[in-house]
Order: sequence, then structure tokens, then C-alpha cells
Amino acid sequence: MRLSRLGVHETDLSEQFIHSGGKGGQNVNKVSTAVRLRYAGEDVKCMEERSQLLNRVRAREILADRLDQKRDNARLYARAEAEKLRKQKAGRPRSIKRRILRDKRRNSQMKKNRSWRGGGDD
Repeated sequence: MRLSRLGVHETDLSEQFIHSGGKGGQNVNKVSTAVRLRYAGEDVKCMEERSQLLNRVRAREILADRLDQKRDNARLYARAEAEKLRKQKAGRPRSIKRRILRDKRRNSQMKKNRSWRGGGDD
């Protein structure tokens, strides 16, 4: 089962059976066919089928999907953070550094040439 591969044991799950609504006639009014599963902050409620057994199976599938998605998102976030840090540490290529310094010298020279020569006879 997928939940066991994800490290979830049946004893870790909190399972409740509740009355579902919608189609199903007298069955849904008398029998608690809907299933609510809770695990580590995840809450799954399943009332898609008329059978309690099928809803239990489906709720576990939904929970496994959510946990898989959470794990994938965490992995992608960690990879993105590592890539960001790698780029920050890499520094600029030598050619770009030369161009930046050349532009700074040119701008400095332009500012010096702009100096204000004011009015009186000195």
C-alpha cells in the first residue's frame, strides 16, 4: 500500500465514520458511509461511494496523493533554494567585471568634466 511506503502506519491514522449526504436513498440516511481520515494535520473526507469500504479505500488514496504532493513540493523547494545559493556564491564572470569597471571609470570621467565653473573673475 502507498501509505506504508510513505511511512504512515494504520495506528497513526484517526478514522471517523459519519453520515454522508446526497444520493443513496435510505442507505445514506441510516448507515455511516462517509469516512474522515486525519493524519499529521491532513484531513481527508470521502463520501464519493455508497459503500463504507470503498470510501475507506478512496480516502486512503486521497491521503497518499496529498502526502506525495507535499513531499514533492518540499523536495522542489529545497532544490530551488540550493540553486539560488549556488548562483549567489558563483560571482560574476571576469568579462562582466571588466565591463562594469570600464563603465564606472567612464562615468567618473564624465562627472569630472561636468564640474561647474561659476561666474566671477578669479
